[in-house]
Amino acid sequence: MSELKLNFELPLKYLKDIKIVTVAGLYFGAAWVGYFLAFPASIALPVWPASGVAFALIILLGREAWPGITLGALLANLLAYWNHADVSQTTLILVSTFIAIGQTIELLMGNWLIKRWIKDYYPFRRTMDSFRFLFVVLAISLVGSWISTVSLYWNGILSTGVVSITAWRSWASDVVGILLFTPLILSFSQLRKSRIQGINLMEGTVFVLVLVSIYTLIQGGYYNATVIDSLPFLFIPLLLWLAFRFNLSAAMVLTMTASLVAVYFTSRQQGPFIQADVHHSMLLLQIFISVVSVSTIILSATVSERAAAQEELKRFNHNLEFLVRERTHALKEEIETRKNTEGKLIQTNQELSKRNTELDNFVYSVSHDLRAPIASVLGLINLARKDKVPAMKDVYLEKIYHSALQQDNFIREILDQSRNSRLEVKKDEIQFESLIDETFNQLKFATATGTAVEKIVIVKQPQTFYSDRWRLKVILNNIISNAIRYRNGHDPVIKVNVVINDHKAVVEIEDNGRGIPKEHLHKVCQMFYRATDDGAGSGLGLYIVKETMDKLHGMIDIESEVGKGTKVKLEIPELH
Repeated sequence: MSELKLNFELPLKYLKDIKIVTVAGLYFGAAWVGYFLAFPASIALPVWPASGVAFALIILLGREAWPGITLGALLANLLAYWNHADVSQTTLILVSTFIAIGQTIELLMGNWLIKRWIKDYYPFRRTMDSFRFLFVVLAISLVGSWISTVSLYWNGILSTGVVSITAWRSWASDVVGILLFTPLILSFSQLRKSRIQGINLMEGTVFVLVLVSIYTLIQGGYYNATVIDSLPFLFIPLLLWLAFRFNLSAAMVLTMTASLVAVYFTSRQQGPFIQADVHHSMLLLQIFISVVSVSTIILSATVSERAAAQEELKRFNHNLEFLVRERTHALKEEIETRKNTEGKLIQTNQELSKRNTELDNFVYSVSHDLRAPIASVLGLINLARKDKVPAMKDVYLEKIYHSALQQDNFIREILDQSRNSRLEVKKDEIQFESLIDETFNQLKFATATGTAVEKIVIVKQPQTFYSDRWRLKVILNNIISNAIRYRNGHDPVIKVNVVINDHKAVVEIEDNGRGIPKEHLHKVCQMFYRATDDGAGSGLGLYIVKETMDKLHGMIDIESEVGKGTKVKLEIPELH
């Protein structure tokens, strides 16, 4: 439980003294109000505001406020009995001292019970705490009232026959004072800056109009007696309205105002609480004030507890929505991760399946294509040994040369494919014109066709282009060598057109060779696939081109017509 602290800009040694003097002054002022509202024909008071004010102060300020309460109570009681002619000064001091001690013990006991039982210096947040506050008030008021009554009896001010009734009347005024003033002060200590909403302003206006209407009825004389007798009943709905729609502060201000007005007029024999005996009038008034105060406190606590529960429910729903959104986001991420993982797994499985198929084809082709030239060479050597004609030796050597060249080309293609799959892409500055010339010069000797090739090369490269030079050379080498190998007649023409634009190279290689039948076009890029049975190639060339283009994230398109030639179009994006 926290306590309200005073933060004056004064030296610390003066703070406690100022606190004590302030508490004493407030107690004395509240006591003066109580004496002002006293009934003329009775020594009992209808309400003792000092108890309510002091109880609120000791709850807010803590135990350090008790000397101020004792001092204020001592001064207030001296004032009460000062004009008693039959009371000596010694008796006056003793009685005042005992009553002040009783008041101090009462309030210290109440502060201790609030801390131990309710554990909150504002006991009106929950309905159960409000009931506990009521029980605390009833209990501590017994202590103060009986100590005061006993001190009066011991000092001869009260006779034996009136001790009990005096104690209970003192207890009633103490209870009424606490129920009326303590909730009011504590509720004002809880006020915070808040905006007045339009609905509250409208309801407040209606409330004022209702009060004005009741006052007009009384002043106008219409049903005057009936309206006055009905005031306690008319007051309760208005009070409940304030407690339900506004807050405890507004309701307690009305309760206190109406109660003090009722006490004032009842003490002057006016209003709906007048009975045959003054003490009966006082008791009826005290019962009304107590019932109204308790009803206001309980209803306000219930409304406050309900509002807190609604706010907690809102926070819970907000947190729940946040957790749901967070969990949904996490699930989406998890699902996305799983999808990506599954996609990668499917891609990996497809790649593995592809590699397994390639491996099977590779093993078969290697066993066939590597052994075939060797078998041919061995057969030719055997024939050369047996043939005695010298002129046939050159024929055999030429055939042996072609078989060795075929095996060398096959091994080179295998090495190119292995290197393409293993090596990372390297960024080089590419000059297509020199790269194409270099490719043609190498193929002039490597193909050994003995046939002159007419080349037409057009390169439009207005800007620097970056790509993998080795892979581009492998691509050009395979496509151009196919154009030379599968020529149509004795005048092969190869056109190479290169255009660099928007960080992309478009390379078109066109020949006038044999062409590829349409039924083979969609398969020519598969491993070891041959579109012809002449045995000139291994079936790896275009497969290597396709795999190398995939490494460069490029695209390949092949158009061909049998007897007229083939056109290969390459789109190669620049490396960044």
